[in-house]
Amino acid sequence: MAADRSLPTISVLVPTLNSERTLSECLRVIREQAYPQDRIEIIVADGGSADATTTIARSYAARIVPNPRITGEAGKAAALQVASGDLVALIDSDNILVGVDWLRRMVAPFADRSIVASEPIAFWARMDDTLIDRYCALFGVNDPLCLFIGNYDRMSALTGTWTGLPLNVCDRGDYLAIDLDRPILPTFGANGTLYRREVLVRYVGDYLMDVDVPIRIAREQPGFRFAKVKTAIRHRFCRDASAFVRKQTRRVRDFSSTSGEVRQYPWDSVLAAGVRRFVIACVTIVPLLAQSARAYRRSRDSAAFFHPVACWLTLWAYGVNVLFARGRALSRSGWRQ
Repeated sequence: MAADRSLPTISVLVPTLNSERTLSECLRVIREQAYPQDRIEIIVADGGSADATTTIARSYAARIVPNPRITGEAGKAAALQVASGDLVALIDSDNILVGVDWLRRMVAPFADRSIVASEPIAFWARMDDTLIDRYCALFGVNDPLCLFIGNYDRMSALTGTWTGLPLNVCDRGDYLAIDLDRPILPTFGANGTLYRREVLVRYVGDYLMDVDVPIRIAREQPGFRFAKVKTAIRHRFCRDASAFVRKQTRRVRDFSSTSGEVRQYPWDSVLAAGVRRFVIACVTIVPLLAQSARAYRRSRDSAAFFHPVACWLTLWAYGVNVLFARGRALSRSGWRQ
C-alpha cells in the first residue's frame, strides 16, 4: 500500500520471552493491516528467548532490541527508547488485531488533539480458542477480581458494560471519549493501547507500568482524554488452568515486588471492599454460579461456567503468594508464552 503522508507513523512495541507459540500470528496480522506498511515499524524487545521467537520476529522485518530486565514492562520501556513513530502501539505477543482496518480505526481518534491514547473496548475470541481465552473475552477481564472491584476496562457479558467505575464519557460514534479527570480510572493501558509518543515518553523510565501511565497523565496534564474505540482485540491469554495460575501468580508477585517503588495506580482505594466481595463470593459459591448463569444467558457460550473455577484459582494464587512470597518477583526461568 502506498504511503499516505497524512497518516501518523506508528511504532508497534512487542515484548517477548519464548513467544514462538503466539508471535507469528500477532506479527502477521499487523503486516496485513490496511495501513501503509512504510508508516509502521515493529520493535520486538526480547528478554532472552531460547526458542524461535527472534527468528520469527526477523521474518516480519521487526527490529529486535535486548531486554535484559526480562519482564514485559521492562520490554515495552526498552522498545520505547528506540521508537520513532508519532504514535506508539503497545501490542503484546499474544495479542491479535481484529480486522484489517484495526489500526486505522484506532488511529482515527487522534485527529482530536485532546485524545492522548486509544484502546479497543472489547476482547474477542474465536469458538476454537481455549476455554480460558473465551472466558476472558466473554467477561472482559483476565483477572476476575477486577469485576468485583469495578475497575475493568473491556465489555463484559456479566455486567453489560465495559467498566464499573463512574466516568465522564462522550459517545462520538466510532469511539467513546473519556475525561481523565478522576482519581480512580479503569485499568487502561494494556493489550492494544496506542499513545502519542511525545506524551508517553515523559512517564517511562526503566519500566512501562501500563496502568500507571493514565493516572500520571490525569494528575500532571489535565485536559487529555482517553478513547475507547468500538472495536476488539483477540488475546490468546493461556492454554489451560495451570497456565492461568502461573499468570495470576506472576501478576501478584510482580506487583508486590515493585510496591516499594513509586506506583501511581491507587489500588488501596479500590481493593478493600472489592476483595471482601470477592472472597465472600468464592466461599459461598452461589454468587459465582449466578454470575455464570447471567453471562451465559447473554452470550450462550459455555465458557461462562469457567467463572467459579477462575475465581477459586485466582483466590488461591493470590492468597498463597501474599502470605508466603510477598515482595519476591517471580523468576522467568523457563518461561514461555
